[in-house]
Amino acid sequence: MVDPARFRAGVSNSYHPLVPGTTMHYAETLGRHVSLIEITVTDSIREVMGVRCTVVHEKVWEKDKLTQETLSWFATDAGGAVWIFGEEAREFLGHGRVSREGSWEAGVDGAKAGIAMPADPRPSEPYRMGFAADIAEDMAQVVAVGDSVTVPFGTFDGCVRTHEWSMLESGTDKKWYAPGLGLLRARSAAR
Repeated sequence: MVDPARFRAGVSNSYHPLVPGTTMHYAETLGRHVSLIEITVTDSIREVMGVRCTVVHEKVWEKDKLTQETLSWFATDAGGAVWIFGEEAREFLGHGRVSREGSWEAGVDGAKAGIAMPADPRPSEPYRMGFAADIAEDMAQVVAVGDSVTVPFGTFDGCVRTHEWSMLESGTDKKWYAPGLGLLRARSAAR
């Protein structure tokens, strides 16, 4: 059960910092297909289950066309773990059609908040990132700490590597989080 008194304002975990006004850009490549992703930490707050959550706005473009837009809600507990309390997803299908598949909110229809980043990440057992039956059944596991990762804008040491997956879909993601920056790199693989 979520106790709002155990959460504090803002998200300050070194491996998952969410500072309002921060915007991150990513390129996702699958063969010749490239998607551009923009993630903005807003100064908006959404209260979920009595917890004041930071709103993160994600947009995905394919061939200069906005194809997805998601608002996600994050909070930090007193120990420093970052929790996700849900997301409002929209996928633009063309001809004015919009899918809201993947949307969920903790406390609604049995959905539960989950851990986006542990307070003190170290290799451990898998943990639930969020749960909404048949909508979002996401899992993660910290598999390494202290990784060195090179991306186009530099090399970063002391990174945390996670293995993430959905119980509803095939495939897995390896993700690297750099201290002070957050998500630095992701690699998907078929399961």
